[in-house]
Amino acid sequence: MDWHALSTEDCTQALQTDSRGLTQEQVRERLLHCGPNRLPSTQRRGPLRRFLRQFHNILLYVMLVASLITALLGHWVDTGVLLMAVLVNALIGFIQEGKAESALDAIRAMLSPHATVLRDGVRQEVDAAQLVPGDRVLLASGDRVPADLRLMSVKELRVDESALTGESLACAKSTAAVAGDAALGDRVGMAYSGTLVVYGQAQGMVVATGRATELGRINQMLSDVHSLSTPLLRQVEHFGRMLALVILGMAALTFMLGTWWRGHAVADMFMMVVALTASAIPEGLPAIMTVTLALGVQRMARRNAIVRRLPAVEALGAVTVICSDKTGTLTRNEMTVQRVLCADQAFEVTGVGYAPLGQCQQHGQPVPVEHYPALVMAVRAGVLCNDAHLHHEAGAWSVVGDPTEGALLVLGHKTGCTQAVGEAAWPRLDSIPFESQHRFMATLHRGVDGRHWTFAKGAPERMLQMCSHQQTGAGAQPLDLEHWQRQQTYLAAQGMRLLALACKSMPTATQHLTLHDMESGFTLLALVGIIDPPREEARQAVRDCHRAGIRVKMITGDHAETARAIGAQLGIGLGKSAMTGAEVALADDATLQRLVMDVDVFARASPEHKLRLVQALQHQGQVVAMTGDGVNDAPALKRADVGVAMGRKGTDAAKEASSMVLADDNFATIAAAVHEGRAVYDNLKKFLLFMLPTNGGESLVIIAAILLGLVQPLMPAQVLWINMVTSSALGLALAFEPAEPGLMARPPRPPSEPLLSGFFVWRVLMIATLMMAGSLGIFLWELQAGTRVEVARTMVVNAIVVAEMFYLINSRFILASVLHWQGLTGNRFVLLSLVVCLPLQWAFTHHPAMQAIFGSADLTAHEWAKVLGVGLLVFLGAELEKAILRHSTRLQRWVGLKKIASSA
Repeated sequence: MDWHALSTEDCTQALQTDSRGLTQEQVRERLLHCGPNRLPSTQRRGPLRRFLRQFHNILLYVMLVASLITALLGHWVDTGVLLMAVLVNALIGFIQEGKAESALDAIRAMLSPHATVLRDGVRQEVDAAQLVPGDRVLLASGDRVPADLRLMSVKELRVDESALTGESLACAKSTAAVAGDAALGDRVGMAYSGTLVVYGQAQGMVVATGRATELGRINQMLSDVHSLSTPLLRQVEHFGRMLALVILGMAALTFMLGTWWRGHAVADMFMMVVALTASAIPEGLPAIMTVTLALGVQRMARRNAIVRRLPAVEALGAVTVICSDKTGTLTRNEMTVQRVLCADQAFEVTGVGYAPLGQCQQHGQPVPVEHYPALVMAVRAGVLCNDAHLHHEAGAWSVVGDPTEGALLVLGHKTGCTQAVGEAAWPRLDSIPFESQHRFMATLHRGVDGRHWTFAKGAPERMLQMCSHQQTGAGAQPLDLEHWQRQQTYLAAQGMRLLALACKSMPTATQHLTLHDMESGFTLLALVGIIDPPREEARQAVRDCHRAGIRVKMITGDHAETARAIGAQLGIGLGKSAMTGAEVALADDATLQRLVMDVDVFARASPEHKLRLVQALQHQGQVVAMTGDGVNDAPALKRADVGVAMGRKGTDAAKEASSMVLADDNFATIAAAVHEGRAVYDNLKKFLLFMLPTNGGESLVIIAAILLGLVQPLMPAQVLWINMVTSSALGLALAFEPAEPGLMARPPRPPSEPLLSGFFVWRVLMIATLMMAGSLGIFLWELQAGTRVEVARTMVVNAIVVAEMFYLINSRFILASVLHWQGLTGNRFVLLSLVVCLPLQWAFTHHPAMQAIFGSADLTAHEWAKVLGVGLLVFLGAELEKAILRHSTRLQRWVGLKKIASSA
């Protein structure tokens, strides 16, 4: 039922109650019918089931297959290492999922544990879970609203509904009914469960409890929303499936050719196929992925972006649309006076935020405030008719009280009329506090000349009714109503909140103010334009995102005019209209999916609207990052590819539903995180381009040996040495690769782009062929020369490893040359991995214990020189291929490089 549209009398009748509240018998009956006032807890998967689910991952399947192969070969150490890697990956997923499931708990914790009610005419405190529809609840400043209430009486009540609506200012409440289709933030006669009373008192009647409340509805939405997999995980899953099929197909084909065509014994072929399978499986990929993503997490943390779910690091790099909240993220969340319009003068006010740094200007030039009596009096009115306080602590300025009043105090500081000076010279005698019914505040003061003055501030339309004159440079003149209405329209079009300031001379005997005193006789001093200004760094970050091909959309609970004006200042939605939540609600899914790409500013958005907008964008193939701080944002944060919560002003529910938390609540941090995400994906690509040719080279060596009827050039244990020890240890260095220049000048990669593009397949095949040709060539050369097979195999292993070491340097840049000082030495971790790998390979070759395990043999200096030659062949071949591709557009198109040639 639309309780906000019913009068208080109709609500009382509908719930069969009266001013004395419910009887104990009614409470018992309704509690049985409606249930307790708490949010339902979803059935959780047990820890064991959640842990076992972590193994449902194609990469872990690949690693388990590898461990099975090593177990069949009797290499129990390798089996243990692989199984440990599988266990670590599963444990990471188990811990992360446990954190994610606490999002619902955070929402439940917002419910008030106790409530003050009237029952049988007696005021009493009860457990909030025992509230039922019809209960009379008493609210006071500092209370958390325990259920959805229809307000029956209010006294200066203001409620912080930001967690539900996104509205930055506390909402003034009344008992008035509103239209049935009014947005949540416009329902002045309602107080919703989980919101906070910041000022005043009220009595309200419970109209909804538990899951029937607005908070319960959001909780249900969050339960129903399923998180999407990240682009990388989808790519890796597809890549893993394809790789598994290729490996199995290749192994089966090779086994059949070896036994039927070449006539090898079945037992021998089985061992060769096992070696072939072991060579093709990228055992180090999950570990390297985890390390690369974890390093990205550390780099992002240094830039105030705290990643809660590891895959979100890379997903940020794939983002095509960022949907951002306005207040505090794109803006400073510090209300600031920017315009003061007097009857015959207009002033701009410089400076932003609560720091009192700035001045009044006209046409860009500072003005002496004391030369403008109307401006002086207007500033004084704003400072004195004010209950807020401006504080300066630890180098930071803050406001205690209403942010709009805080903005007037900052204006006073900028013009030399501080609160302390004003109150000393003009002591307050009485006041009428702001109430939504009369929409103004007034204070009575004794002036420096002993005369009494009333200062008032409030909504312009109400203040104009109270004024008969306007203050000009020549004194008070009759009020020009049309002039002030034009000024209102002018300021409102710029998205500013408007306040009118007025004064009235009072008889000296006046010691108290009454509402009768406020009816007429005031002189209008000025209209003040107040706005929550955009962050300067957010402007640049929006430009950076646009340059990177990322659309930025602003989704806010604020009014459309304000949202559109702030968006224009930030470069969001220029020349476009804003779309309201009501319009989103009216649009069907197909219409919304069409409109969502054309509109960049969405105002008065509810939780359902935000969720639908994210889903509509994803349906269009977009990778969406969504920012938010309130409970109302949690469903959309969970659904988005990357949910980004605010660290300072964000609710626990928003943080728990998100993938990333901004420690500084700053939009610019998101742009920095996107940069890091792209760098992480680049490094993962570089690792794949480094690792896969090694696996491919080993596989080609074994296949060629089988087809040519040669003795086995690589034993399974030697294959695992290459893959697990040298290849992974060397490839790990690429996780530390710094971002390449121009990273944010590229468009986002298409979400459907496969992990292995045509260019990747070409590069893998080319390098694998070079490795195979060099190592197999050495093997045949040595056998032809009568060298023992153990020595020839040792040379093959070393040839592949040395080729890897050279190719690791090539892999630092996908297309750019490394033949310069920065290219050869720019990543100290590459150099360190080479230094670590050399003694390992020397031990593999010459240490007796290693020779016993792996069947290796000592090499002479001449034989080492041949091995070095294979490495140089791969290095120079890779650099030559890069050079040809950089200078041949036709070849770029042929290998599918058209989209990345300019940026790699």
